[in-house]
Amino acid sequence: DLKKVPGNIPPDIVKLDLSNNKIRQLRAKEFEDVSELKMLNLNSNGIAYIDPAAFSGLNNLEELDLSNNSLQNFEYGVLEDLYFLKILWLRENPWRCDYNIHYLFYWLKHHYNVHYNGLECKTPEEYKGWSVGKYVRSYYEECPKDKLPIYPETFDLDKDDEEWERHKEQSVQTVKKHGVIVTVIG
Repeated sequence: DLKKVPGNIPPDIVKLDLSNNKIRQLRAKEFEDVSELKMLNLNSNGIAYIDPAAFSGLNNLEELDLSNNSLQNFEYGVLEDLYFLKILWLRENPWRCDYNIHYLFYWLKHHYNVHYNGLECKTPEEYKGWSVGKYVRSYYEECPKDKLPIYPETFDLDKDDEEWERHKEQSVQTVKKHGVIVTVIG
């Protein structure tokens, strides 16, 4: 029945299981004194907010379980100190697919060695069930096609996403025809 991260955690601990408690938010520098931590389980707490500096000092963390919480997005900076993260559990969270989800998506794309799961839109209703990657691609598809002929190459393609691939090829042909190259840096 913990409501916050305890302050008396031994500094040399390497695995910490705080799952199935009532921790609703993670404040700045919650784990600052446990820099040797390699595995952190925060599953099933109802966490709705993570301060951007909450994981500050967890430079050795390899596995983080945030599944079955109330997370809708991450603020910019939340994952920045997790240099050696290999596994990120994200399932069973009510991810909200709006512009605020882009940070998490792009962080994962730039940290391709991090294995993750459960990044599926729950709200708003029109995106419910979509992968966050598909949502982010659709966000850029809303730009007028003649104004944005090349889309960022950092998106993963869903296996059933042949239409996206055809659309991208048509855009590249359009660029070749007009002799203009546009690079989008996100």
